[in-house]
Amino acid sequence: MNILLSNDDGINAPGLDLLRRSLEEIAQVYIAAPDRERSATGHMITMHRPLRAAEQSYPGTSTLGWAIDGTPCDCVKLAVEALLPKQPDLLISGINQGPNLGTDVLYSGTVSAAIEGSTCGIPAIAISLASYADHDFSHSAAFIKNLVTQFAATLPRNTLLNINVPPGEPQGVKLVRLANRQYHNVFSQRTDPRGRTYYWMAGNPVDLDGDDPATDVWAINNGYIAITPMHYDLTKYGELAFLKEMFRNLEGL
Repeated sequence: MNILLSNDDGINAPGLDLLRRSLEEIAQVYIAAPDRERSATGHMITMHRPLRAAEQSYPGTSTLGWAIDGTPCDCVKLAVEALLPKQPDLLISGINQGPNLGTDVLYSGTVSAAIEGSTCGIPAIAISLASYADHDFSHSAAFIKNLVTQFAATLPRNTLLNINVPPGEPQGVKLVRLANRQYHNVFSQRTDPRGRTYYWMAGNPVDLDGDDPATDVWAINNGYIAITPMHYDLTKYGELAFLKEMFRNLEGL
């Protein structure tokens, strides 16, 4: 099996390194990751300057890697379309330091890298350790290795799995939907030494339905691994018929 790894924490991130070492035991591993942290870049791509890819070596292994001066999506695009000898069988983005829950997935570079793989027809997984304080990625790496070993051949195309792992020993696994997560007091207004106003983005998440056991936030808060299947098609199909009727008098509808 050929597996492509990426992330948004940078090619030297400990979560990515542990994931690499774990998967090298069962697959040919390739890595295409940003040369520095690119968190919260969403699905941004680089269009107005060239991209540079520096080869990375992993002595004693067959792993090939590239540190790329772009976003996570740049890394996946460049790897799939220019760097790899053939399309990978699976793309895994992570292990991210910090959660990617609920509506946060819209901003996440980790999830966006997996989405990019999915748009290329590659089964994809985004995995995050849902803690900034806990730096033990071992449970996350072990879970992914087990999942890949058992189910890699049957993972659906055009779908990605967004996986969040709680800190500590997981209580089990829950298949759940994304929670509705918002942020309060997002911008802090401050003054620089020259008297000019600037804004620093901050704030705390507010989970509007995090007490619902069907959500990823509930699963993480209760010690479970949360798995959510996702798709890049954002069409709200249930509203198509209603809107066609509402707009039926408009030209062309």
